[in-house]
Amino acid sequence: MVVLREGMCPGLDEDLVRSLRAVDIRTVEDLVSSDMEELAMKCSVSYKALFAIRRVLLAQHAAFPVSGADLYEELLSSTAILSTGNPSLDKLLDSGLYTGEITELTGGPGSGKSQVCFGIAVHISYHLKQSVIYIDTTGGLTAGRLLQMLQTQTASTEEQMEALQRIHVLRLFDVFSLLDCLHSLHGGGLRQASVGGGSVKAVIVDSVSAVISPLLGGKQNEGMSLMIQVAGVLKTMAKDFNVAALVTNHVTRGGGGKVLPGLGVSWSHVPRTRVLLERTAAVSHPSLRSATLIKSSRQPCHIREEFDLQWWSRSKDGSAGKRKLDQMDS
Repeated sequence: MVVLREGMCPGLDEDLVRSLRAVDIRTVEDLVSSDMEELAMKCSVSYKALFAIRRVLLAQHAAFPVSGADLYEELLSSTAILSTGNPSLDKLLDSGLYTGEITELTGGPGSGKSQVCFGIAVHISYHLKQSVIYIDTTGGLTAGRLLQMLQTQTASTEEQMEALQRIHVLRLFDVFSLLDCLHSLHGGGLRQASVGGGSVKAVIVDSVSAVISPLLGGKQNEGMSLMIQVAGVLKTMAKDFNVAALVTNHVTRGGGGKVLPGLGVSWSHVPRTRVLLERTAAVSHPSLRSATLIKSSRQPCHIREEFDLQWWSRSKDGSAGKRKLDQMDS
């Protein structure tokens, strides 16, 4: 259920939202299923204005059939592939991050999820000359770390500053702030972030589980609803604005101690691609990580690649560890 919010469509202002809530109309479903004449009288608003809002909301949230040929043409014309900057990850992801989709990095503490996100943000900003929205929910991102990565790519202070200006950082520490932020970005914030630099091509949420998992479990039904709302806005934004959404998630232990991505079965249907990051057994190479493809519509699952977290911090003429593993058994 999508909660009614100010600015969702023309005419739905703060006063009208307040009036609707006063008569227990809180979601889009509540509004479109209500009798418009009766509702207009209760809220003391114009029937025509309320009916127009209903039509817009139906157009925004109802499903309409589309032919397979139209979908294929849209895919060819709108989809872009953003390199992560790391050849091993690009190979695992079938060339990189796809716009219009959600890609998830999952792993335990110290697995390198945030470091990979830093590296991808720097690569898109500096090498691809595109803007990135980086939503930090853990407080782990620092400008100093991004600058260190950029300094290994270019000695030009001007180029470093230009790249940093294309990375827009937002620090949010609860799911309500995250939802407000995503709605704001979808409502026009992405266009504003594109002004003065390359267009926004990636939205990174590190981490989505940090603000959602505390609300799940037990009898907290609200947490599941909020999680689905976050998923819905991310998917819609990725598709409508042709951006790649990258999120990070924690892991849990299933039966027999098997490592599983967090946030449960409902969330598992949200990302189009899921990658599990883990430490390797190479004690002499502490920055080496393994990446296993655990969900994909393009590649066979259980393919694994090894890569070095220091890859994004190497100098132009340097190198970093990169090894490939054979496909694992299912």
